[in-house]
Amino acid sequence: MDLQDLRKKIDDIDEQIGALISERARCAQEVGKIKMAENKAEKPVFYRPEREAQVLRAAMARNKGPLKNEEFARLFREIMSACLALESPLKIAFLGPEGTFTQQAAIKHFGHSAEVRPLTAIDEVFREVASGAANYGVVPVENSTGGVVTHTLDSFMSSNAKICGEVVLRIHHNLLVSDVTHVDNISRIYSHAQSLAQCRKWLDANYPRAERIAVNSNAEAAKKIKGEWNSAAIAGEMAAELYELHILNEKIEDHPENSTRFLIIGSEDVAASGDDKTSIVVSMKNKPGALHELLEPFHKKDIDLTRVETRPSLSGAWTYVFFIDFVGHKSEPHIKETLALVAEKASELKILGSYPRGVL
Repeated sequence: MDLQDLRKKIDDIDEQIGALISERARCAQEVGKIKMAENKAEKPVFYRPEREAQVLRAAMARNKGPLKNEEFARLFREIMSACLALESPLKIAFLGPEGTFTQQAAIKHFGHSAEVRPLTAIDEVFREVASGAANYGVVPVENSTGGVVTHTLDSFMSSNAKICGEVVLRIHHNLLVSDVTHVDNISRIYSHAQSLAQCRKWLDANYPRAERIAVNSNAEAAKKIKGEWNSAAIAGEMAAELYELHILNEKIEDHPENSTRFLIIGSEDVAASGDDKTSIVVSMKNKPGALHELLEPFHKKDIDLTRVETRPSLSGAWTYVFFIDFVGHKSEPHIKETLALVAEKASELKILGSYPRGVL
């Protein structure tokens, strides 16, 4: 086939894709009408995390290349996002400001058709979801090099929010400059404290004399350098696009595998998707061997623990609670049995949620 033949074939394929997307959108509208008719007494739930996870997994399983699985699934993610917006646009609160990795995670999980709104603090995101002003919230919970986000864990102890999903974002840091920056005279570099720490070796090697100034977010750092000729910022691509900055050096993080895990919080329980995780918080009596006693039921049932964190209890001095993530859904019989055993040993057990394991 010559170039013209190939272009004609692409045009024909595009026509078929367009027709199928329109047909899928019409089906989504019909789904919305049925849900409205069946739930006249209460507000229907349009977004089903377990269903979306199953669709994305199926899309990846059907992928025959040459696109990578993640790229293939992202196309379906955007189609689903646009179709869902026809039923009812999702309102998503995230830890802001705009241009942060948390916003990037929100869009990665919900697609560009969701209405995302930045808030200034993690507890504000929890309150927005609890009040119903937002359908879901997105908050960071841990970084592969920086560790756990304690504000998020502490917020769960005083909130009734449920974990509805997770998304893992590969964190790439870039050195950004503005139109007024004199790149040969950079003496001040702004970023969040964690980002500065994650790029320490690169900064030591390339800007050993530059002052490193920690600010509240990478987006704030990006904004600051717009009017300073001797400054640069460390932030992601989204911040560069949003604030019209130039990437002077890309991927400057010390560890290429640097990733952050974000949690999706909501108000409803999530059904099993076939590949799920459960998160709980447990308060144990303060005695020797308490942690061993707590973890023993998981060992007996051969349940894979993916994270165990300890935090001071809000109820009293020198007492602690344990945050535990493990593989499985709370509706599965062996998980039910394990949680019953844990409840017998614990002074308090709170199930934060069962949710699909991150697909994208």
